[in-house]
Amino acid sequence: MRVTRLSLADFRSYRELDLTLGPRVTTLVGPNGAGKTNIVEAIRYLSILASHRVSTDIPLIRATAAAAVVRGKVERGDRAIVVEATIAPGRAKGYRLNGNPAKAREVAGLLRTVVFSPEDLDLIKGDPSGRRRFLDELCVALAPTLAGDLADYDRVVRQKTALLKGARGRGSAPSTLDVWDERQAELGARIIRSRVEAVAALSPYVSAAYFDLSSGGGSEFAYESPILDGDGAGDRVGADTARDAVVPEDLARRLLDAIGAARAKELERGVCLVGPHRDDLRVQLGGMPARGYASHGESWSAALALRLGTYDLLTSASGPDSGGDGEPVLILDDVFAELDAARRTALAERVAPAQQVIVTAAVPDDIPPSLVGEILFVGGGEVSRG
Repeated sequence: MRVTRLSLADFRSYRELDLTLGPRVTTLVGPNGAGKTNIVEAIRYLSILASHRVSTDIPLIRATAAAAVVRGKVERGDRAIVVEATIAPGRAKGYRLNGNPAKAREVAGLLRTVVFSPEDLDLIKGDPSGRRRFLDELCVALAPTLAGDLADYDRVVRQKTALLKGARGRGSAPSTLDVWDERQAELGARIIRSRVEAVAALSPYVSAAYFDLSSGGGSEFAYESPILDGDGAGDRVGADTARDAVVPEDLARRLLDAIGAARAKELERGVCLVGPHRDDLRVQLGGMPARGYASHGESWSAALALRLGTYDLLTSASGPDSGGDGEPVLILDDVFAELDAARRTALAERVAPAQQVIVTAAVPDDIPPSLVGEILFVGGGEVSRG
């Protein structure tokens, strides 16, 4: 899989851009603020129909413009698909496939991407929300139908939170809370099950990637949820967990029981205290929690390993798109400047065989020569070949 052409209209700093991308490695070079990351953000947008940098679409539209358009030609095996998204404030996003109107669920996931950027250090050092988002994006890549469950779960939690806040200080719970509790338990169980399966599938790939990047270091990670405590499952589930150990019906029952036990505290605080929106992904290096114990270099290697493990899993023959067209486009956004020489070399060697790698850097010297590829210079709202 690869992107062969990218067209932008009023997206970020680009009034207009029409860019042809070749196979293997493309390096975007330019000073900070030149617009390199805007290009890779547009490619990622066509993949997940959202920005990986900001939570709303408004910053994506160029100042004074009414709307932004992102269009990409994607090759998947022997097929070529043109994917287009129109972003306009105050209106629903519009999508097209090969020029014909399409729905979001028809477009999402047609282009697969894995992006690593300096912000990914928060996967190790940041709060749990970033790790949950990482897991959920992986789950959707493995099983696109989960996107609907995640959206429905968010709506249930928002509605239930509004009811809890409205009931604060009254001493009694609205009768409709029971209905929302049951729905939350049903959806939450499916989300937890998907996350557990994703962790089990991803773990060996992450361990292998970290071993390569850290010259033999060891890592492990597990999904943490109070709902998993009981019946021998434990509250942390890692790669050795059998699928039968996490049954959706049992999870739903446990989750509903936990919600009931937390009812008084939820009413007191006006928030939902139980569910997958409170869980975490635990990363350990050398038997110790990475957060708080890992050095800066170790944290970088661990974050990189999470992304490279994702790439390897989605590329593997056992992935959902076996047959050669499921390999994601790999994007390394301003990463090499943060790595020491040994890690730069290890990363370059590991990703060089990929079908398509897009690298951004302030100067070409930041990138090992084996991974420079075709160089495109970015600046002043334009891209030129050198």
